[in-house]
Amino acid sequence: MTVSLRRQMASGTDNTSDNRVFWDFLQSFKNTDSSRKRHLLPNTAGCHTAKEAITLSNMARELFKTNWIKLEVIGDDYTLQPDPFELVDAAKELVSQGFEVFPYCTDDLVLCEKLLSVGCNILMPWGAPIGTGKGLINPYALQTLRTRLPNVPLVVDAGMGSPSHAAQAMEMGFDAVLLNTAVAKAQDSVVMARAFKLAIEAGRMAYEAGTMQTQDRAHASTPVVGMPFWHNSEL
Repeated sequence: MTVSLRRQMASGTDNTSDNRVFWDFLQSFKNTDSSRKRHLLPNTAGCHTAKEAITLSNMARELFKTNWIKLEVIGDDYTLQPDPFELVDAAKELVSQGFEVFPYCTDDLVLCEKLLSVGCNILMPWGAPIGTGKGLINPYALQTLRTRLPNVPLVVDAGMGSPSHAAQAMEMGFDAVLLNTAVAKAQDSVVMARAFKLAIEAGRMAYEAGTMQTQDRAHASTPVVGMPFWHNSEL
């Protein structure tokens, strides 16, 4: 589960505040049996510079006792597109400080290769701008990433709108998808979460099974060997 440290105070003004309740809820996942235990992935949502993101990452490590960080450095407030230059700079510094960096990036192959070169072991390219629900707006670029980076864990982050979008990403060979708005804004969030779960499982199974190759012309699915044929020219 990813959580924004910047938008959620670590503690409230008193023990009955909403902030305190939410904080205690997050902490409870670290002190429970293995069947319910979840890993928290704090993120740097809302940061616009490498310096901001690095500072917030260190705060998150102290509060959540984890070296995992989902690195977000936004370059445009309208599209919430990452700033590639600040992102790489922040990733390089955080890796040197011992963080396991999960960078939120675009589907640009060169940017992804730069992030890998500074020490990132996992990439989180977007499917579409955060919260738009448009799905995979550039499947060609995403498929290129999967093909060119076969051994790198890839998580499609942002833009999911329906379970079919998640299934499409998994069929392409991505390792996971990150969801928030599609579930949070559904009329029935619990049912929608289950729908995504099933879509993700189906998409992964399809990828592992190997989908058929597309063809430019029709091919009969019923065998025609040994069947008689008549031609108009002979009638």
